[in-house]
Amino acid sequence: MRVFEKISETHNFLKTVKARGLSVGFVPTMGALHRGHISLIEQSLKENNFTVCSIFVNPIQFNKKSDLKNYPRETTSDFQKLKSSGCNMVFMPSNDEMYPEPVNTQYDFGQLDKVMEGKHRPGHFNGVAIVVRKLFEIIMPDKAYFGEKDFQQLAIIQYLVKKNNIPVNIVPCPIIRENDGLAMSSRNVRLTPAERKEAPVIFQLLKQAKEKVPSLPVEASGKWIKEEFNKYPSIKFEYFEIVDMETLQPVKEWGECKKIIACVAVHLGKIRLIDNIILIS
Repeated sequence: MRVFEKISETHNFLKTVKARGLSVGFVPTMGALHRGHISLIEQSLKENNFTVCSIFVNPIQFNKKSDLKNYPRETTSDFQKLKSSGCNMVFMPSNDEMYPEPVNTQYDFGQLDKVMEGKHRPGHFNGVAIVVRKLFEIIMPDKAYFGEKDFQQLAIIQYLVKKNNIPVNIVPCPIIRENDGLAMSSRNVRLTPAERKEAPVIFQLLKQAKEKVPSLPVEASGKWIKEEFNKYPSIKFEYFEIVDMETLQPVKEWGECKKIIACVAVHLGKIRLIDNIILIS
């Protein structure tokens, strides 16, 4: 497994890979890898001749300095997992390498970033778009793989690629869950044992909400799940949104669009967790 830290060396090496007619798959990460990340690597390996993973904790997508500081960094473990997976190459740049000068780029995502995560984390998706586009320019992948747990991020990256004619095929990948249903996340390791024990209730309630479709109206479903989360004192409810899967705009009636997803964000102790479930597809 090749490891690169410099943009120019990475770009030049991958030029030689593509010159040999090999297809390149790319999995961008912020490290602290878990089985969900590895599932993306495995899918890329199946669909491409050469697979690249990046590890870069992107500072400009964090709203709070404390979140950036506390984000788990497990480089040795990450390398071992990537080697075992069969990943061909890792790109692990420094902050100065990626951002030698201040970045002021501003993207317009229409209404996609005005709801849910965008509403609660202003500027977050702009930071994501900046780093993803830069990584695409460096890696030049044919396909890039993103998990559906961050569903809004996935939608925004798809929009970014389409609007800017970036020649990358975005491949959505299903959520990978622990045996008890908790969506895998790098942040899960920061949960206390008691918090980890309670965390599966997030997906349990999402599944119960899905079972109530369409007998319980949309607005009533939102009220119901908020009341259910409020039964758990350690869980601080942030949002539950039922939205059109394409526009991410709130849905008022079950029949108004073909594909509907429910997205949730909660705080469990000091850790913020998100999840989603497709209600109608």
